[in-house]
Amino acid sequence: MIFEGVNSPVITIMTDDGKIDYPNMGKHINRLINAGLNGLLFFGSLGEFYGISLAEKKEFIDWVVKVVNKRTQVIIGIGDTSLDNVLDLARYSEKAGVDALNIVSTYYFGLNEQSTVSYFAKVAEAVKLPIMLYNFPDRTGNDLTPELVCELAEKYPNIIGIKDTVDNISHTRRLCQKIKPIRPDFSILSGFDEYYLVNRISGGDGVLCGLTNVIPEDFVQFHKAFEAKDFVTMEKMGKKISYLMQLYQITPLFIVAIKSAVKISSGLDMSLYTKAPASPLTKEQEEKIKTILLEAN
Repeated sequence: MIFEGVNSPVITIMTDDGKIDYPNMGKHINRLINAGLNGLLFFGSLGEFYGISLAEKKEFIDWVVKVVNKRTQVIIGIGDTSLDNVLDLARYSEKAGVDALNIVSTYYFGLNEQSTVSYFAKVAEAVKLPIMLYNFPDRTGNDLTPELVCELAEKYPNIIGIKDTVDNISHTRRLCQKIKPIRPDFSILSGFDEYYLVNRISGGDGVLCGLTNVIPEDFVQFHKAFEAKDFVTMEKMGKKISYLMQLYQITPLFIVAIKSAVKISSGLDMSLYTKAPASPLTKEQEEKIKTILLEAN
């Protein structure tokens, strides 16, 4: 299984003028690797893929492949409104030596299922890299149904997994029940932090979720506890993660709150700059985040 366990959609730490902060990114990445995460996704939703230029992404890809140096998986999000940009970044990532690609479904235009299959097919045929689909219907406006994903899984061997960011575990369960009998190697990850346990019980393979930036060690402990059937630790970690889910509700754009929580929990001297449409963190919001982190610990 290529995608499994606990994976992080890594935040993109930036300077106050909106450039990628490579020194602090290196420190944050090393913390996530040292915690034992199974894979790191760059330029996902939390990584602000929508606000970073193609040139900046390519420069970062070359850098991060060297920094990670095979210590864990490097997954690159190549989502874009332009298919040409998607294909360009997919081919560039392959040449740079990344381990896999993550592709959000088409957004803005509400495509039918066959158009969506055709869209993913173009990427799957353009590269040999493993591909993880990314289903986030609250943001894209369309859903990757179990039937659609099953069709892609049957036709394209290099489409090997999905991040299912649907706030309803029955959707993920139906994916497992539809696809696993046909493609046992197909990975199904949940995008919601609090769904690790129900994902695994439903036949899935783990999570790819934002709070791994804040408490990576706890998520790894949760994963190990499940594998060892350590129910006491599972309950402890599950309750902590459930409590920390409040962080997503503090700021209008959740990325800002997660960055603030990372700064507080890690001690990194980092900017909270976040691409538009984010708004600056208020003092009241910062105090709420501090309180939640303190009470969770």
